[in-house]
Amino acid sequence: MQANTRSIYMLPYYIWIVLFVIAPVVLVGYYSFFDVDGNLTLQNYRTFFTPTYLQMTISSFWYAFLVTLFSLLVAYPAAYLLTRTKHRQLWILLIILPTWINLLLKTYAFIGIFGTYGPINALLGTFGFGEQQLLFNASSFVFVSVYIFIPFMILPIYNALEEMNPTLVSAARDLGASGWMTFRRVILPLTMAGVKSGCMAVFIPSLSLFMITRLIAGNKVITLGTAIEQHFLVTQDWGMGSTVAVVLIIAMAVIMILSGGFGKEVRHD
Repeated sequence: MQANTRSIYMLPYYIWIVLFVIAPVVLVGYYSFFDVDGNLTLQNYRTFFTPTYLQMTISSFWYAFLVTLFSLLVAYPAAYLLTRTKHRQLWILLIILPTWINLLLKTYAFIGIFGTYGPINALLGTFGFGEQQLLFNASSFVFVSVYIFIPFMILPIYNALEEMNPTLVSAARDLGASGWMTFRRVILPLTMAGVKSGCMAVFIPSLSLFMITRLIAGNKVITLGTAIEQHFLVTQDWGMGSTVAVVLIIAMAVIMILSGGFGKEVRHD
């Protein structure tokens, strides 16, 4: 009886997964076997493994790696300080608050900030540096991407630090370990689950960015997300766009499997 009741409660979840996860992936995979004229073909997959698309794939992974790396370098110290500050709930709210704002609005805000007549250029002009081109380059793309994704890196690391037993750190210091050794041998290993979760939460979405590449990088940065958008909205080649999407989905699944994202529980003793 209890098993039947549980199955009934899980039914909406199963329906949601089928309709909004499995069905879209199957549909994208189906369209990937058709060319622009609607003919069944494998040419889309052969086209993907040409230098143009392979270079685009390398570029996507490279920029996703940079965004993840810089997010981690900023997020870990920030999360560590959060665990040791007063009014931490207020600070967490301030970190989460930007995620409530529409991504497009935040992107346009940075266009104004980095623009020719924006406050950054005004500040540079005050110090005699003159007008600088801060938009439409890879650096601005990485900076804005890090800003957008950094809350998703901070929160898992913060939770891991909060769950860590503080007596282990005290014991390491009492045994003569330096601050760096304590971090490297005690704190970092115990919070690695949070680091992995944060990296996954940043790296995977970064692979498919397209709006920021267009508005901030001015198409100076080309990713697989940009290619998908172009094929679906500009060239109307849904088959090739679906092929790129299928490869991206497979890549994300492989990354999750290799990082232990499926079916692996972390124990805190």
